[in-house]
Amino acid sequence: MLHQGLQMFSVKTQETSRKKSSSGQSPAGRSQALDWIWNYLQDVATPHVLDCGAVSSATVGVLTKRHAKVYVADMIAPLQRDSPAYWRQEGKQMLFCLDELLKQVPRVPPGSLSLVCCWHLLDLVPRDYVPDLVQLFLSLLGPGGIFFCFLREPSLALGKDGRWWLETLTTIGAEGEGAGAFPYAPLSNREIEKLTAGCSLKTFLARSHRREVVVLKAEEEV
Repeated sequence: MLHQGLQMFSVKTQETSRKKSSSGQSPAGRSQALDWIWNYLQDVATPHVLDCGAVSSATVGVLTKRHAKVYVADMIAPLQRDSPAYWRQEGKQMLFCLDELLKQVPRVPPGSLSLVCCWHLLDLVPRDYVPDLVQLFLSLLGPGGIFFCFLREPSLALGKDGRWWLETLTTIGAEGEGAGAFPYAPLSNREIEKLTAGCSLKTFLARSHRREVVVLKAEEEV
């Protein structure tokens, strides 16, 4: 079952092992981070998953086959388009409107999610607003939940306009990874550690000069 904003509808698709390459589309790549994530979640019968990218039938098909409850909040596309709806002018300054962006997030009960996939979202948000965004995602995760994101390496200058999805539970499809300059300086491992204090963090260096970051929220103490 897919939840997008205030709408809810069923999606029935077949999981595909690999999409054929087309213009701007990269072959699906195996992800060590996803290997780790789904091994960790193997005993969760019905994981609740929030995807922060554009709705993808491939992703939804893969997750529903895994018996997941899927929420979609496309927070990436508006930032790629530089939508003026997310900015306001105060004097000579243009300020980012995080509250407007958060309206894309559907009604998710706090502490209910097993996994948040936010792809390159943190690389697209002004740095001053990243802490609040990360804390929101952590608040939606249940104990032992996972926050999964990409962070670009300093050597990766282009890729703002990319799109990412799950081809299988452990492989990632992508297109447009070489398009658009990232607008902000990359987050360092030390910075993401500070933002997720109290959580366990694993970093996997992937192809295309990006880090795949897995943040594991602490289990509740008994």
